[in-house]
Amino acid sequence: MKKRVVFYIDSLRTGGAERITLTLARWCVESGWAPIVLTRQSLNIDFYPIPSGVQRMTEPKEPVWLKCLGRWGFLWRVVWLRRWLRTQRISVAVGITTKPSVKLLLAARPLKIPCIISERNYPPLKRVALPWAVLRHFIYAWAALHLVQTRATGEWLERRLSARPQLLMPNPLQWPLQRFSPEVEPNRWLASRGVSHNARVILAAGTKLYQKGFDLLVHAFVPLTNSFLDLQLVILGLDAEPYCGVDQQQELMNLVRQSPDAAGRLHLPGRLGNIADWYQRCSVFTLPSRYEGFPNVLLEAMATGCVCVASDCPHGPADLIEHKRNGMLLPRHARANKWTETLAGLLMDQERCQALADAACQVRERYSESKLRMRFLQAMDQL
Repeated sequence: MKKRVVFYIDSLRTGGAERITLTLARWCVESGWAPIVLTRQSLNIDFYPIPSGVQRMTEPKEPVWLKCLGRWGFLWRVVWLRRWLRTQRISVAVGITTKPSVKLLLAARPLKIPCIISERNYPPLKRVALPWAVLRHFIYAWAALHLVQTRATGEWLERRLSARPQLLMPNPLQWPLQRFSPEVEPNRWLASRGVSHNARVILAAGTKLYQKGFDLLVHAFVPLTNSFLDLQLVILGLDAEPYCGVDQQQELMNLVRQSPDAAGRLHLPGRLGNIADWYQRCSVFTLPSRYEGFPNVLLEAMATGCVCVASDCPHGPADLIEHKRNGMLLPRHARANKWTETLAGLLMDQERCQALADAACQVRERYSESKLRMRFLQAMDQL
C-alpha cells in the first residue's frame, strides 16, 4: 500500500505557495507516494491544474452554528482535522503557511503523525493575528522538519520559535514553464488597447499590491513616460475583484489619475496561465517587493532571459540576483526616483541589458527541479 501524505493549505488561488504545493505533491506521485491536497476553501476558486495522481479534497462546509462561533469554533475545526487524518491513514503531513501549519500540528500531535512545516514569507514582515502568533510560538517546535526558503528565514525561525531541524529548500524551477488556461497572447491583448507590437514593456507580476510594491513601481513609471514615448507598464496577477476588501486595480489607477498619459499606458490583464509569453514580451521585469519568501516570478523571469530589477528586500531576491552581473538589486528602501533612474538607464543601454539577460539564464541549472526534488524526497523518506 502506498504511503499517504497530505499537503494542507488554505486554498489553491493564484500564488507562489499554491504552485509549490502542487509541485511537491507531483514529486510525491513520481516517487510512489499517494498525495492529497487538502484546503479549507472551495474547489471553485482553484486556479492551477491538479497534477495527475494527486487527490484533491476540501474541508467540509461549516454548519451555521459553527460560523456563528467565529474563532471560538477553532477547537472543533482541529478535532475534525484530527479525525480526517486518522480516517485517511496519513503517514506524513505537510502544512503550508502559518494558519494551516498551526492547525495541522495541533491535530496531528496526538496521532504521532510527523509534520513538515513550510513558512512561505519572511515571518517578521508577514504579520499574523496575535492568537496565531502565540500558538506558532509554542508549537512550531513540535514539527519533525521545517522547510525554509532562505537561510535568513531559517535563522529567524530557529532563534525565535526553536524551529528545527530544518531543510533549506528554495523554490524549484519547473522548466519549461507550465502553461494552462486562461491564456492571453501579449501582442494581441496590447494591440486591442492601441499598443504597437514593438512598444517597450516594463513587466511586474503578483497578487498583493502592497507586498509587491506596485504602488512604488507606478510612481517610478510616471516620469518615464515623458522620456520613452512608447513605454508601457503591465502588471499581471491583480484580480478585478477586491482583495481583503480592497480593489487593488482601482487603487493603482488612482495613483495615475493626475497623469492621463501614464494612465493610458498602465495595463492590468489580471490572472493568466501563460506568463511565460509575457516574460518573453517584456523589455525589463521588475520586483519592487517590500518583503518576500522566495520570489517565483523573479526566478522564472531570470530563467526566461529577462533583464530583471528587484528590491533587496527580506528575503529572496539577493539569493537570485548578483548585482550588476545577472540583474539589478536596488536598496530595500529605495525611493521611486531611484527606480526611475535605474530603469531609464537600462532602457537606454541595450548592450548592458543583453549581458544581464544572458547571465540571468544560469538560474535554470542552479534551481533545477532535479536537484531540489531529490533533497525533498530524501527528507520525506527519513520521516
